[in-house]
Amino acid sequence: MDRDIRLKRLGFRASHRGTREADLLIGGFFDAKSTTWSDAEIELFEELLEEQDVDIMAWAIGTDGVPAKYAGSLIEAMKVLNYVPIAE
Repeated sequence: MDRDIRLKRLGFRASHRGTREADLLIGGFFDAKSTTWSDAEIELFEELLEEQDVDIMAWAIGTDGVPAKYAGSLIEAMKVLNYVPIAE
């Protein structure tokens, strides 16, 4: 599949998770970081999207341990949370 099409599909899936909180956290992360991802990081993010939102969010905010499969630069970047817009 073409990289651009793959990223568009991932972007939609990342920002249409079912809850506003997950949309902001996961979709916001995708929007902020995906343009610099390698093919391996894209593949890992695709796998991550198969996980439950509550698990992904817990890993990102540090309330639960990250499985070895996802431990690394992708989750570490997600933990920074500087990509989540905060309304004033």
